[in-house]
Amino acid sequence: MTRLERRFAALGAENRAGLVVYVTASDPDPATSLALLKGLPAAGADIVELGMPFSDPMADGPAIQLASQRALRAGGSLEATLEMARAFRAGDPDTPVVLMGYYNPIYVHGVHRFAAAAAAAGVDGLIVVDLPPEEADELLEPLAAQGIAFVFLTAPTTDDARMPTVLEKASGFVYHVSIAGITGAASASRDAIERAVRRLRRHTNLPIAVGFGIKTPEQAAEVAWIADAAVVGSAVVSLIREGLDENGIAGPGLLDRTLAFVGELAAGVRGARGGGGA
Repeated sequence: MTRLERRFAALGAENRAGLVVYVTASDPDPATSLALLKGLPAAGADIVELGMPFSDPMADGPAIQLASQRALRAGGSLEATLEMARAFRAGDPDTPVVLMGYYNPIYVHGVHRFAAAAAAAGVDGLIVVDLPPEEADELLEPLAAQGIAFVFLTAPTTDDARMPTVLEKASGFVYHVSIAGITGAASASRDAIERAVRRLRRHTNLPIAVGFGIKTPEQAAEVAWIADAAVVGSAVVSLIREGLDENGIAGPGLLDRTLAFVGELAAGVRGARGGGGA
């Protein structure tokens, strides 16, 4: 079993959903970012989604756009992201790491070179926001050869005719974008999420994670009652921004406050089905 498969199997055995936490690599600086990354599992993150900073993150709202800008100014790059994943994996053999980003840096790096480097760094999955399934084979094949899952996105606009095409080559889990729009936007209703997850389960046996618009422990708990995982990104990244001083330098309480918030999210997720996830 892969790390992702083991993690979702363990979550199922505990009768609870997982918490996926997104952070942008090198935001606000490499040292703070790595310390935060290393602290996420103990704070309650079951899966880490590590963003590869990019100059034109079209699917992301202001919070993650600003995080990418901060990371790039601090020297963030695809190579630096892989090195951060490697450093994380050296101390944590179990927590799955999924990279999230855009295709241009991967294409420039070279897909085979990227897949090999990601595997060597201990990466478990990849989300590429702007690569549709019809164009994904050139990346899917090198990833599959390295045992790295390719996580596809579905959205409220993905109808039943389109769904099989999107899910045909998906692996790891399915990431359902709960709203039509950018990250950090308004939240979907519980009814809409329930309908979407029921429809997805008719098309796939993969675990289903739901993200976009989840900002509070209460919202995370609602999603955790329905889906296999709740994904929180913009709310965490916004808290990082709030922890910076007027010069954009990380303040002394940034790590503690951010990890404490992740702990609150985790408590909501773990308690969603009763028993604190036991």
